[in-house]
Amino acid sequence: MEIQGCATPEVITSSQSHSSAASDDDVSNRLALIWQEILGFESIGLDQNYFDLGGDSSLAVQMFAKIEQTFHVKLPLATLYDAPTIEELSRVLRGEVAAAGWSPLVAIQPEGSRPRFFCVHGAGGTVLMYRELSQHLGPDQPFYGFQSIGLNGGCPPLTRVEDMAAAYIKDMRKVQPHGPYFLGGYCLGGTIAFEMAQQLQTQGETVALLALFDTMNWHKIPVNFWTRSSHAVQQWYFHVASFLSLDNAGKSKFFKGKREALRTRIPVWRGKLLAKFDGGSRRRPSDSLVLGKIWSVNDRASWNYIAKPYSGVVTDIRPKKQYHVFSKPDLKWDRLARGQEVIILPAYPAGMLIEPFVEYLAATLRKLIDAASVRCESTVQEEGMAKR
Repeated sequence: MEIQGCATPEVITSSQSHSSAASDDDVSNRLALIWQEILGFESIGLDQNYFDLGGDSSLAVQMFAKIEQTFHVKLPLATLYDAPTIEELSRVLRGEVAAAGWSPLVAIQPEGSRPRFFCVHGAGGTVLMYRELSQHLGPDQPFYGFQSIGLNGGCPPLTRVEDMAAAYIKDMRKVQPHGPYFLGGYCLGGTIAFEMAQQLQTQGETVALLALFDTMNWHKIPVNFWTRSSHAVQQWYFHVASFLSLDNAGKSKFFKGKREALRTRIPVWRGKLLAKFDGGSRRRPSDSLVLGKIWSVNDRASWNYIAKPYSGVVTDIRPKKQYHVFSKPDLKWDRLARGQEVIILPAYPAGMLIEPFVEYLAATLRKLIDAASVRCESTVQEEGMAKR
């Protein structure tokens, strides 16, 4: 599906910077005041990392809204991966460093000698939740994330998993024209990665690894009052169980991670509420409204997606416990894939991307990438021998 009419976010240029009569120090000072207000610090060094200061995707939404109000420039949230300090972000705002045009594909960690791993967003649409995973995978592991089309507010979000997969493949092949491909994703991200693998195989490409993190065949799950209630009750139980299973240092990391996850949900809840009263307004939507709409659209897309049999192997990475509503056999991938590898992590649902449990996921994923790479090399060698 070709995406038409998506607005490209404005990128500030040097001439714009001078016309606003903002000196280099003035840009940094005003940006520092925004960071202090959002992050709650009285003083922040120009070289301090946003994420090390406790910044998360929820606060990033607020911060970039303030930046747009102050500097009259809209930047993608993923800019924080390239410019995570006041000093680096100031250079972007002054036009000394060009801000990358908005794209669904985000180079979270582009460097490294290992095969590129492409990881798809969850229902929230952003990729900031994969930062810890990419860090634990190591500096030699290239890691790319896909964020929802429409996240910049310039065009409507896609409503079908099939269309999301096709759009993401198009961008992925600009970075890596041919396979073998290493794909994965959490929750809805796993569903989209599954469809990407289907389409890539149809195109004659090799999918070396398809890793689904806590991903169900969502279409098979009944959505009603009882399933929602059961899920909500168990969710609290799993949060408590995760917390109690850790030592003091682990509890501190987990509490911080869950606090950030809660803050991430707040603008989404606000956006969903605003959407009920939006009435089709033509004014530019707020960031919260955009996030709320994307989450709702992504949820509907996951429930409407009817997965077809896949001729490859699915690696199903699951938590050690699961919600009752998700425990039915036909919600998994064994009946859809030619082969299935199941890996159980010592984590509870909604915990495998949170510190310190994300370390288990990273260690597992690194081994899976190694094994898949060896299999691909062996296959190439065998095909070469057969041709002789």
